[in-house]
Amino acid sequence: MGLAARGLVGDRAEQQALRFLIREGLRPVTRNFRSRGGEIDLIMLHGDCLTFVEVRYRKSTRFSAPALTVDRHKQRKIVRTAALFLAAKPQYARLASRFDVVAVTGGVDSTIEWLQDAFRPVNSTL
Repeated sequence: MGLAARGLVGDRAEQQALRFLIREGLRPVTRNFRSRGGEIDLIMLHGDCLTFVEVRYRKSTRFSAPALTVDRHKQRKIVRTAALFLAAKPQYARLASRFDVVAVTGGVDSTIEWLQDAFRPVNSTL
């Protein structure tokens, strides 16, 4: 699969995750927040909790579940990017925050798994 096709599939999975989370009562803050060194797919409010969401897609779970691909290195990048988001948007800094993973698996009839509080920052004030 080429890079452009992979991007379209990723965008589609992200859109599915966004619709799913909205149905679950979360409110969008921003999509694809980028900073030096990282990106956060979705940032949403779940009540009074600012939720940083990593969306992972896999066509199948044959080799690995999508959520398992968010390793420590990726977690650190997300945490650093979240800190930069909070520095840029101080109105959110007083809220509790958490890191979720939404795993989208399959093609047309995809399944969505929402892992709330999937990981926590190590030695961080977030």
